[in-house]
Amino acid sequence: MLAKTPEPPYWTVIFTSLRTSDNVGYAAMAESMEQLARQQDGFLGLDSARDGVGITVSYWRDPAAIEAWRNNIEHRIARQLGRERWYEAYELRVAKVERAYGWTKPA
Repeated sequence: MLAKTPEPPYWTVIFTSLRTSDNVGYAAMAESMEQLARQQDGFLGLDSARDGVGITVSYWRDPAAIEAWRNNIEHRIARQLGRERWYEAYELRVAKVERAYGWTKPA
């Protein structure tokens, strides 16, 4: 299911990554971080896919909500473990969404 976001403007964090071969604990941590993010004030939704390159796009009300997530202690620990074990490389981009539209095939 695709994330349902409000009318713009809102903000997005785009996390693209290349994984290492170390899978120990990764799935559990990824699930834990998604559930924790969903509890954060200002979190609006999330889309994620992996086929070689992983792409996770999270949507946020404003830059303050993104900063609060960045400073969450459990998220800090997960980021450190990611650098040490699970990621070969990653890029993080933050952008303001000013326009958005979509389509869903009728049932």
